[in-house]
Amino acid sequence: MGGRVEGLSGAGTAPPRPSDVQRRYLERGLNQPGGKLPLFDANGREISPKTVEACIAHGWAEPWFANPLKPGWLVCKLTAEGFRVLGRASTGP
Repeated sequence: MGGRVEGLSGAGTAPPRPSDVQRRYLERGLNQPGGKLPLFDANGREISPKTVEACIAHGWAEPWFANPLKPGWLVCKLTAEGFRVLGRASTGP
């Protein structure tokens, strides 16, 4: 068998789904121009960098532009995959 383990190739595995926190973050971009994602939650608290980074790692969000006032803040937007995972069609390129 050459050391391969049958049935563990990843075929048939469901794609990752956003956690509740990630989904709430991503959904905030659905009604924004260009799918822009927020820097702060509905209560005015900064979105956790771990949430943003996880969404980027999964391909649901991508950096949009550098924030000149706060270079450490990552301004992101939804990707086509981000719209898809939320059950919506992308609004643009």
